[in-house]
Amino acid sequence: MSATARSDIARTGWPQIRTVGVDGLLVSFGDRLNEPANRAALAFRAALEGAGWAGVQETATSLVSTYLRFDLTWKSHDAVTADLQALLSTQDWFKAPLPAGRKLWRVPTVYGTDLAPQLDEAASAAGLTAEQAIAEISTARVRVQTIGFSLGMPYLGELPEHWNIPRQTQLTDKVPAGALTVAIRQLVLFSVTTPTGWRHIGQTALRLFRPESDTPFVLRPGDEVLFEPTSPETLSNMSGDPDGGAVSEALI
Repeated sequence: MSATARSDIARTGWPQIRTVGVDGLLVSFGDRLNEPANRAALAFRAALEGAGWAGVQETATSLVSTYLRFDLTWKSHDAVTADLQALLSTQDWFKAPLPAGRKLWRVPTVYGTDLAPQLDEAASAAGLTAEQAIAEISTARVRVQTIGFSLGMPYLGELPEHWNIPRQTQLTDKVPAGALTVAIRQLVLFSVTTPTGWRHIGQTALRLFRPESDTPFVLRPGDEVLFEPTSPETLSNMSGDPDGGAVSEALI
């Protein structure tokens, strides 16, 4: 490991490599969500996959970590850890370019109304009017930070600090698939109907999980999304389209 990399780890304590189960290792770039740590996790996973290590059987990212599972007959934990440390030393991952192949999605979204009844409550918690909240959320180009909780469900962000509003103390009994919700400076777009403690501020018709497809998850970590306002009538007309009127373009 380079002297610079050792100095950075000594100063910040990150990244850290930890064992997960009998055949996994987790490379963490922080203990809480922030943009540089999420960037590092995404970039490091892409580098791992690009390295083509023969014994790596799976990689994944969480909000601030990269996970890999490896064949125990390939190398020992210590040997794989050494390989990870060598790869970590090659650059400052907190400033690394985001992976290639990402997309920008524009997703038609109804804000408020009976379709998304907690917009006013969420806006008030953020110190905004409903109109200000719509203007801010709909123009925020948010990154898919990770996929989790349910199949194909993205966590997106980060939003400005005033959106660091808590989850509800009681669950909403049910939000539909395509619901856009907010809490703790993040947006979550639901892939299935489910209870939630996040506040329901928008509704889309985008079908996120498609088990019949070769690529069942529509959004991928590193993609970016704009939730552009539309009317309930327009959204209803899009209900037969699995993309819900959403369009995407490649990010360079």
